[in-house]
This record gives sequence, structure tokens and C-alpha cells, in this order.
Amino acid sequence: MSLPKLKARETAIVLIEFQNDFCKPGFPLYPGVEPILTKNRVIKNTVEVVREAKKKGVLIVGCPVLFEPDYRDLGQEFGIKANVKRLGCFRKGTKGAEFIDELKPYIDVYVEGKRGLDGFHGTNLDVILRYNGIKNVAIAGFLTNVCVESTARTAYDLNYKVIILKDCTAANSWEEQIYAETKLFPLIAEVLTHKEFLERLED
Repeated sequence: MSLPKLKARETAIVLIEFQNDFCKPGFPLYPGVEPILTKNRVIKNTVEVVREAKKKGVLIVGCPVLFEPDYRDLGQEFGIKANVKRLGCFRKGTKGAEFIDELKPYIDVYVEGKRGLDGFHGTNLDVILRYNGIKNVAIAGFLTNVCVESTARTAYDLNYKVIILKDCTAANSWEEQIYAETKLFPLIAEVLTHKEFLERLED
């Protein structure tokens, strides 16, 4: 039995933190995600999915996390945020904080205000999606079991249909990646490859 199609004009792809600090060699967070990023061809897959989906009318949303250069807006300095400050990541005005060049041509709008794990918390993401009549939210990015998961949970609670593009995400270990894909996400989302997602899109 074929699965129901997704109307392209009611669908958005939300790109979580495809920033140089994660995605490019020489930047501080790259070594953690590099094994999955390279083996799963995450950047190549993501470029392909946004390029083809945009042709069909899907909204492409960039969702960076950005802090002031002195991290005065960091919030609690604990856990993953403490690590961000220690490594000097995601500071406004730095090359590391920029979205990667490969994706820039396809992004329709950037989310403002993300300073935590959840792409909805303290941001205009929900406003962007509702203004554009979005019902289906496909999520890609980093880290699979942290910001992607946090954003997906909120999208689910806000009654969006959630899709995880599993070969467009990366965690710091295969254990975390596989656990998120097989145990966590099926409770709140459809878990698809980028090609499966494109096959489901209806113009």
C-alpha cells in the first residue's frame, strides 16, 4: 500500500545548525560529527533534498544558533552550552557561525533567536511556519539526539506532522544516532531517507 503524499506547499524543511562550526574541517565541532557526516554523506544529501524540494515549492528554513561574541546571552553555563563557550562556537560575526555555503542559495528564510536546543523556543519559527501555511515539518541537522530531537518534540506538540531526514542528520556517535532513529523518533515522527521524502512530495 502506498503511503500518503505530502503537499509541497504545506511542507517545510528546517535545517538545524548547518553552520561551519559543525560542518567543516578545522572548526571545533567537526571532529565529533565527522564519522557520521562523511559516511552518511549528510551535506551532499541535504543539498540534494533542499534543491529538489524547493523546485516543488517546499519552504526551506535555516535555523542557526547564535550568541553574542562575549556569550552574555548564553544562559546557564552548563553541559552542552558550557562546551560551546569553551570551544568558542556559534559567535555572531564569525566564520564558524555562518551557514555553510552549499546551502545558502536554497534557504528562503532564517530563524532568529535560537540560543538553546529547541528551534522553536524563543524564536520566530512557529510564526514563519504558520504564516506560510505549513503543516508538515521535515527536520535535518545537528545534533541528531539533541537539537534535532528537541525541535522535533516541540513540532509534534504543536501538531505539525514531523519527518526526520535521517541521512541528513549527525550525532557524536553511532550509538546515539541509531538510538534516536530507531527508538526516539518513531514515537513522534516519520523517519525517512532524503530520497524517500522526495518520493512522497506532491507538487
